[in-house]
Order: sequence, then C-alpha cells, then structure tokens
Amino acid sequence: MFVWSYWKTIFTSPASPSNEFCLSKADKEQYEKEERPESQQEILRRAAKDLPIYTTTASRAIRYCDRCQLIKPDRCHHCSACDICVLKMDHHCPWVNNCVGFSNYKFFLLFLLYSLLYCLFVAATVLQYFIKFWTNELPDTHAKFHVLFLFFVAAMFFISILSLFSYHCWLVGKNRSTIETFRAPTFRNGPDKNGFSLGCSKNLREVFGDEKKYWLLPIFTSLGDGCNFPTRLVIMDPEQLTVSSQSEPVKSSGGSQSFPTRPLSESQNRLLASDSQWVESGPEEENVKSGAKKHIIVSLES
Repeated sequence: MFVWSYWKTIFTSPASPSNEFCLSKADKEQYEKEERPESQQEILRRAAKDLPIYTTTASRAIRYCDRCQLIKPDRCHHCSACDICVLKMDHHCPWVNNCVGFSNYKFFLLFLLYSLLYCLFVAATVLQYFIKFWTNELPDTHAKFHVLFLFFVAAMFFISILSLFSYHCWLVGKNRSTIETFRAPTFRNGPDKNGFSLGCSKNLREVFGDEKKYWLLPIFTSLGDGCNFPTRLVIMDPEQLTVSSQSEPVKSSGGSQSFPTRPLSESQNRLLASDSQWVESGPEEENVKSGAKKHIIVSLES
C-alpha cells in the first residue's frame, strides 16, 4: 500500500481547469488590446458572469492567470514549477516531484499514512536489537552499527512524517489547503479562512468520498470536479454553528428586526452578479407581553 500510494501520488497528473474557464478568442484579443486594468476587469467580469466563481483577489478583482490565459476557478492556483494552473492546489512537493492538488491529494495523505506505519514497523522490529546494543548484549560485529543507524533513521522519519501528517489531517478537518492557511480566500463578504468548511464530517467526505470502504485504498474517490466547491455560512464558524443556532437562532438588525443568516450558495448564486437581492418574510410571532404580531420583511442588497 505504501508503494501503491507513492506511485499514485507521483504519476497522477495535476488537474487543470476545464475549457469553460478559458476566454473566447474575441475576449482574449480584446483583453490583450486593452491597457487599462479597469477595462480588462470589465471583460473578465462579463466572461465570468456564468461561471461558478465565488472568490476574488484581495482587491476584489477577477482571479485571472496571464500565463495560462484563463479565469481561475475557486481554490485554483498557478504552479511555477509545473507551469500550469492546478485545481485546489495545496503545494508543490519536491519529494514526489509533483503538484499536490485536487487529483492526488487523497493519494498524498495515504502516502503519509503508510509511510508513518512503515517507519513505525521498522523501528518496532529493530527496537529489541537496539536495546541489546545499548546494554552491550549484542555481539561485537559490524551489524550493530547497521542496527543503530536503521533505528535512528526510522525514528527520525517517523517523527517528521507524524508532524506533517497531523498538520494535513488538521487541514482536511478544516477544509483548507496549505495556501489557504497562509492566505485566506476572499469572498464577497471579505476574507474568510473557513469559507469552504462544511463541518469535519463533510470535509472528510469531500476528500475521501462517501464510500468508507475505499478510504484506505489509493483510488480516486474525492467528491466534486475540482472547479466548484460548496461554501458554508460565510460569517459563521462551522464549529460554532450548532451552538450559535441554539443560543442565537437569528441575527439582530436594528434591534427590532431580525433575519436568519443565509448561506453564500443561497444568498448569492453568482459572486459577480451586479444587482441581486432577496426578500424574506418572517413568520408571524406572538408577543406575550403586548399581544402584537410582527411581520418582518428584510431586503439585503448585494
């Protein structure tokens, strides 16, 4: 399983955006002719209005790759080593000489897991000979130096891989990539490091799939297409969602008015829509003290 996972991590090609994210020939020519950034952004906004894009740059511009000449999907980044845009790029790993992203992230995690178990197995089997070496019970041969070297190498690799594997397990639980940890994705409401987190269970299934029997096998079972990702309640942390829904079921607006928080996928179907609004009529609520009924209509303009 260790060799299989390592093989899949190395030889699985990084996934790239589909052709729908590429500019048309006319838009590409017009984009190259324009010199003003405002005009170029207008062309990109027009081309991206029907694309499933919810994130922008920090300056609220469309994420466009001049090298690949395409509009970047959410969580997509350009790898300078591979010279391509990689879907849900995590990092470029020199140990496997490949980009770790949407297409092979599960294989990379399994590679770390089986590497960890392999180092633990080697260290455990050599431990008895290492104890004999330490107590001078091992025969005075050249093999004792091999035992000492093997044990220390296995132990050091175990410690280093354990820290890396633990870090990536934490990333999976938060549904973040390494890049998103250092630079939070920017949504319509601003930067949100937990913007793609749906809760630990759903985050785990997004990487490993719905079929648990395939989780430990290095076969591709990740959910989605790598170009479109579900988003959470942008202004609420998923770990606090259950607690907040019980203690504060609605958000207050102006003291007397209240409205429920809308998910990004519901309140805003397209990030780049110009003028969109939703109106919600609250149910009639009986006031025990005054006996009055309130009808609440809330309009939010994007």
